[in-house]
Amino acid sequence: MKLKRKYSVWLVVALLAVAIVALLLTFPERSGTEELDEVLVTDSTEVEEIVYKYNIPDDRYDVDYGIVKPGQNLSHILSDHGLSRREIHRLSEKSKPVFDVRKIRSGQAYAVFKTKDNISRTVYFVYEQDPKSYVVFDLQGDYNVYLGQNPVEWRRQEVRGNVEGSLWVAMQKRQTSPLLAVELSHIFGWTIDFFGLQKHDEFRVLYEQEYVDDTPLANFHVLAASFVHDDSTYYAIPFVQDGEELYYGLTGNSLEGAFLKAPLDFYRISSRFSNSRYHPLLKRYRAHHGVDYAAPAGTPVYAIGDGKVIAKGYQAKGGGNYLKIRHNSVYVTVYMHLSRFAKGMKVGKAVKQKETIGYVGSTGLSTGPHLDFRVFENGKPINPLRIKSQPKKPISPALMDSFVVVRDSLVRRLSTIQ
Repeated sequence: MKLKRKYSVWLVVALLAVAIVALLLTFPERSGTEELDEVLVTDSTEVEEIVYKYNIPDDRYDVDYGIVKPGQNLSHILSDHGLSRREIHRLSEKSKPVFDVRKIRSGQAYAVFKTKDNISRTVYFVYEQDPKSYVVFDLQGDYNVYLGQNPVEWRRQEVRGNVEGSLWVAMQKRQTSPLLAVELSHIFGWTIDFFGLQKHDEFRVLYEQEYVDDTPLANFHVLAASFVHDDSTYYAIPFVQDGEELYYGLTGNSLEGAFLKAPLDFYRISSRFSNSRYHPLLKRYRAHHGVDYAAPAGTPVYAIGDGKVIAKGYQAKGGGNYLKIRHNSVYVTVYMHLSRFAKGMKVGKAVKQKETIGYVGSTGLSTGPHLDFRVFENGKPINPLRIKSQPKKPISPALMDSFVVVRDSLVRRLSTIQ
C-alpha cells in the first residue's frame, strides 16, 4: 500500500515537469542583444506651467497693477473696478480682524485680478503693505482676507572704494546702495567722525543685502568691514558673545561705546565748537559751545547715550525747541532748534542710546534747518567731537581664540576685494 502511494506521488511530479518544459518551448527565444519594444505612455492632460503672483495663478486672470493715489481709499479703488458700496462695506467688515483698511496709504502698490471672460469680474484685490508683505482680499464666495509674505533672499556682495566728496556719493559711484553708508556710520559711529571724512579715505565691505525677486531692499547685514581714516585702519568684525552679535576691532574691543560720535546720521557740519564765532543773525562775535549739523528738516535726532530727560522747552530767541538729557553724574547733552519732539518725550523719561528723541528743524534763533548739539562735562561745555567714550564689554578671554580665528579669516577676505 505504501509502495503504491509513493509511486503515485513520483508520477505526478514527473507529469508536472513535462508540462512546464512544454510550456517554455511555446515562447520564442530572445537573444541577449534584441531590444525590447518601446512603449510610449502619454497623459491626456498637457503639462502647464503656472505663474504665481501673491500665491495666485495670475496667468489665469487679467491683472491691473496700480499705485494708491493721494486721497484714495479701498472704496475708491474697488468702485472703479465694478464693486458696489454694499460689497465694499461687506469686504471691509471681513477684513477687520486681519487688516484695518483705513491704513491703506498713498504710494503703495496694489493689484486687481479679474476673470478672463465677458463679465470681467473682480475676484482678488491685493494691497502691498511693504515690499515683503501684502494683504489679499478674496472676493469669491463668502469673502476672505488674509496676509501673505513675498519670498526673500539674502545675496552676498562686496564693495571697495574711496571717499571723494562723501561716503554716500562714493557708494553710488560703485553701483552700491548709498544706504549702506548709513549702515557703516552706525557700526563705526563710536570710533570714526563721519562728518570729518577726508578725500581718499578707503572703505571695504563684505555684506548681505535682502532681495524680493530681483528688487533690492534697504536691509543689510555687514559681514566684515574696514575703513582707512586719518592714517589708521579701523576694522569691524562681527562676533556673537553672550547671545548678542556686536562688532569688534582687531584687539577684541567692542566698537560700540557709551556715546555715539554724532546724534544723527551723517550730514554736513556747518559750524564747530568755538569761543568766538560770528553770528549771522546777531551780526556779532560770541561763543558757540556746540556743533551745528546741517541736515534736512525732519531728519531724526538720536540720544547719543542712555540717560534721562531733565529739561524740555522752547526758547524763542535762542534754541527754539530743545531737549536736555543727563547721561550720568558727569555728562549732559543738549539738542536744539528741533522742529518737533518724538512722541512721548517728557521730563523724567528714560531714553536709550540711538533712540529718536526729536527731528531737525529751524525753531528759535536760526537761519535754516540744523541741529545745534552741545555737551557738558561736570557742568562745563566741551567740544562734542572730543567726548570720551568707553567701549562696551570686550571679547572674554575664554572666547579670544575663537575670535582670533574669525578675525584673521575676515581680514584676509577683506584684503582680496578688488
